[in-house]
Amino acid sequence: MKAEQVIPILRIFDYQKTIEFYVDWLGFEIVWEHHFEDNTPVYMEVKKDNITLHLSEHHGDGTPGSRVFIWGEGVADYHKELIDKKYKYNRPGLEKTFYNAIAFTVDDPFGNKIIFNEKFDVEKHKNLEFYSNH
Repeated sequence: MKAEQVIPILRIFDYQKTIEFYVDWLGFEIVWEHHFEDNTPVYMEVKKDNITLHLSEHHGDGTPGSRVFIWGEGVADYHKELIDKKYKYNRPGLEKTFYNAIAFTVDDPFGNKIIFNEKFDVEKHKNLEFYSNH
């Protein structure tokens, strides 16, 4: 088997908080939404560049407190972009990890964590300031 794409499913509980966090703050776009009928839970796909997540209000679709670990490039720039938005509920710190990466973690309103990582490069990251969440 050769996997073409892996898409984590994260449990959500509040549509408006989901939009505020994933779309307005993190910059994901909604690709599609599905309801079986009116007044039923939403299941949606969101995407930012080549990161795709499924977000579900359905009982049993994921466990609150899940973690998604993402490798990428431009992590420091993305971190700065998020900090500059001054989102009231999340101010992630930027850290140098024990596994030789720069990383930051965001906590969604439902207890899920997304960890953005980039391989540490001495030259590229020499002027970064690392600090903890606050």
